[in-house]
Amino acid sequence: MLNRVEHKLNELDSMKNYPPELYYDGNLELLNRVKVSIVGSRKTSKYSREQTHKLSSKLAKAGICVVSGGAMGVDAVSHLGAGASNTIAVLPCGINIKYPAVNKNLLTDIQNQGLLLSQFKENDKARPWSFVVRNELVVALGEVLVVAEAELDSGSMRSIEFALKMGKEIFVFPHRLGESGATNELLKEGKAKAIYDINEFVSRFGTIDVEEVKKDSFLDYCNTSPTYEEALKKYPEKVFEAELNGDIEIRNAKVFIL
Repeated sequence: MLNRVEHKLNELDSMKNYPPELYYDGNLELLNRVKVSIVGSRKTSKYSREQTHKLSSKLAKAGICVVSGGAMGVDAVSHLGAGASNTIAVLPCGINIKYPAVNKNLLTDIQNQGLLLSQFKENDKARPWSFVVRNELVVALGEVLVVAEAELDSGSMRSIEFALKMGKEIFVFPHRLGESGATNELLKEGKAKAIYDINEFVSRFGTIDVEEVKKDSFLDYCNTSPTYEEALKKYPEKVFEAELNGDIEIRNAKVFIL
């Protein structure tokens, strides 16, 4: 038997029509948390995947629930970065259908530890129009919408349209010219703000762990593959700690992240 969300969710008042039925499986308490929606392309660049994972992970550590659509690409990375217990996946089909099949294990983990939501009854299959319905719900649930990467002809455009109609703030990652045309166009038109500093963005919604920020700064530095001598000079204590913890490795007198 399907579980129904019985209490009214005020954040869904921004939708064109409040969902007549909303089904769930998992931890309903996540609906009471501050939520940020993240969407984007199914086929993403390495840069977008890295930044999306970093963003969703930091949001979760700050007590923020990440909302996305359970699809491949940006959606899956958002859920994985946040961790199954800190994320809500909105499905375009019945909750008993794990769609897409490639994300079956991820969606099952979210079902067991986080929250699955759907406007569709058991056994209802995903159809072209049901993705649009799913997208509107994803956007409505979040305080803001983050579009990690999107082209002008992508499905993410519908999410952007919903956010604009709902008066939601839209945030995007800065991309190079010729990449992620939709997000660059949003910036050009002043319809979105760029996330230049993930810690700064996350601090708008929750409390950042200062020690975590220091650790991230050190690892970001190590990403530049400095020499062991340079790293010791800049971060004398962190180098030994990270090496002991297995976060870095010293090869040919240079530092590498594991």
